[in-house]
Amino acid sequence: MKHTSQEIIAHKRDGLALSRSELEQFVDGVVSGDFRDYQASALLMAIVLKGMTAEETSWLTEAMMRSGRIVELPEIRRPKVDKHSTGGVGDKVSLILAPLAAACGLCVPMMSGRGLGHTGGTLDKLEAIPGFRTLLSDAEYRSQLQSIHQAMIGQSDDMVPADRKLYALRDVTATVESIPLICASILSKKLAEGIDALVLDVKFGHGAFMPDEAAGRKLADSLVAISARMGKPTTALLTRMDEPLGRMIGNSLEVIEAIKCLRGEGPADLMEVTYALGAEMLVLGGLHTTQAEAMVALKAAIANGRALEGFRALVEAQGGDASVVDDFGRLPQSERTMDFALDNNEKMSVSGLDARSFGEAACLLGAGRVSTDSVIDPAVGLELLKKVGDPVEPGEAIVRIHYQDTETLHVAETRLRKAITLSEDCPAEKPLIVDRIHHA
Repeated sequence: MKHTSQEIIAHKRDGLALSRSELEQFVDGVVSGDFRDYQASALLMAIVLKGMTAEETSWLTEAMMRSGRIVELPEIRRPKVDKHSTGGVGDKVSLILAPLAAACGLCVPMMSGRGLGHTGGTLDKLEAIPGFRTLLSDAEYRSQLQSIHQAMIGQSDDMVPADRKLYALRDVTATVESIPLICASILSKKLAEGIDALVLDVKFGHGAFMPDEAAGRKLADSLVAISARMGKPTTALLTRMDEPLGRMIGNSLEVIEAIKCLRGEGPADLMEVTYALGAEMLVLGGLHTTQAEAMVALKAAIANGRALEGFRALVEAQGGDASVVDDFGRLPQSERTMDFALDNNEKMSVSGLDARSFGEAACLLGAGRVSTDSVIDPAVGLELLKKVGDPVEPGEAIVRIHYQDTETLHVAETRLRKAITLSEDCPAEKPLIVDRIHHA
């Protein structure tokens, strides 16, 4: 039975569960235009206010996934496993993990996104590499997965078009923060890639979209459960995002840090998350039976240089200048740098680096989008000279600012002054990885 758009909206407004056919009609109507933008916005708001059952969320996810082309990769013999992060500041894990996991025997068909608000985007980081193409034809994509077992691409026009339209509406109607809608958006894209399994990095804290552990856990539980209902083995790691991950924030700077990680020179916190996610990928892909075994394989691929060569191959395959792997001067660089310090008169310790404020400061320098039509400057950003727990001598620099003009510098300085907290005592260390969530 076909319902009118008004009836579907009214059903959810009144707190009723929508049927599979109603949700399919909604998604089909969004893509065709039969479900007008103002009607779709009304239903999205009703979903935010009334929620959705797990069954509804699964049906919505599947309808969105099937709104466009679904990739199938029967020609790929390797296990196909992807990783997705819900977003954080300084999170360049995907740049490290794709070549690393491929070097360990997986095929990694990774569809990534752009920066959103104060968080960076994988595609923006990759495009800091001169010539790097994030849009590949279907033939190029398949050929690359067969030859080097990895690809990092953007969403094409014919894949999950419903999500593109719905996300644009959610962004301007204050309906982003809905767990069912977040789940459907993430999983519809990931499950359309042709993967066998999925690993999720669900972040919570000051620099994440989920503000606290309870909210992060709720999202992780829902993502894993919905994915399992759709027949895809999925594991989520719940990770803390109170301070930036690693030491670099900004597109070109994060490429540099990713390459250093692949050389075996990565900061401890960034490598901890990378190895943990990579181990989950290798276990889900059936290449190892335990995370400990998988961790040994991952570290070996870094030590023997295979992961770094995998990154070089990725850059070459997608049209980028692979010489950046050996010469960071080939990447965009800012006109100026300034070392930023606070006015402490005695030796103290860094007790807080507010991730959100750091992300916002980087955006104000030009590293992210303040509005949808903002043009990103790949060269600018922030370099953390100190992390939480590090000692700071009087007048010692805490952050190096990479900037182009004094106007943006002053704005960023004001944001950073409020983002950094010093104390006499070294703060207690909090675990970075809080939990592992998996539904059999």
